[in-house]
Amino acid sequence: MTLTYIYLGVAALILLASIQTVQQGSIAIITMFGKYRRILYPGLNLKIPFLEVIYRKISIQNRSIELDFQAITQDQANVYFKAMLLYSVFDNREETLKNVAFKFVNDRDFMTALIRTIEGSIRGFVATKRQAEILALRKEIVESVKEGIDAVLEAWGYHLIDLQLNDITFDEVITKSMAQVVASSNLKAAAENEGQALLITKTKAAEAEGNAIKISAEAEKIAAQMRGEGIALFRKEVAKGMSDAAIEMKEADLDSSFLLFSMWTEAIKNFAADGKGNVIFLDGSTDGMNKTLKEMMAMNQIDAAAGKSTKKNLG
Repeated sequence: MTLTYIYLGVAALILLASIQTVQQGSIAIITMFGKYRRILYPGLNLKIPFLEVIYRKISIQNRSIELDFQAITQDQANVYFKAMLLYSVFDNREETLKNVAFKFVNDRDFMTALIRTIEGSIRGFVATKRQAEILALRKEIVESVKEGIDAVLEAWGYHLIDLQLNDITFDEVITKSMAQVVASSNLKAAAENEGQALLITKTKAAEAEGNAIKISAEAEKIAAQMRGEGIALFRKEVAKGMSDAAIEMKEADLDSSFLLFSMWTEAIKNFAADGKGNVIFLDGSTDGMNKTLKEMMAMNQIDAAAGKSTKKNLG
């Protein structure tokens, strides 16, 4: 009876020792006599008790670490990076998991190698760029790191999911100089904008002045044209009045010199009324007036002859 209990107890111990539970998101590497044997996946698993042992449990979930390091640019400026690295096991194939389990002695050594590889890749990229270019090259830095490190991580059994450069800073002296450059650029842009605004204002003012001059000239042209038409109409009416007066005098059997004498005296009257203090020299002698009347009669005869010639041509 006692032996039966002993056998049952031993059997229970062996059964319990053979049962192995693996948590979700993890896998277990089994070795036997120190040599890799197989992989246990999440859930309830059985193993040979006392012979098969769990060498290592590996998380296949995403993992992240924060990096804080320094790099030097091509123009010898110090750049300080704060980054977040997201990575995971490449896949759950047996060969990949064996690389994860056996490439490094422990996770600490793997993390050291991973961090130094990332930092070295970023430092190598930054060393080819100038300080003024770095802030605009976040995306290019990440792409360069991924391109250069993916093959290395895959050989280790891992995959780089994402690299985020959360903060990029410089020495205080460089930061101040960069701020001065930005301020100078802003002042230059403001001056250029102000100059453009002033140019536009002056251009518009010149255009307005030009339009005003153009309108004034057009108005002056129209006014001069109207004055000319008024003078022409005045002369036409004067000529018509003189012609009518000459016809009436002829019908009344009066000498035309009387008309001329009347025009002469009327002109003298207008000189006196509208002269506005101007000095006008006239020959008031009998010979002078006789000479003036003869000249006016001669002009009248010339105008009459021209009128007859025009009517003849029109006829």
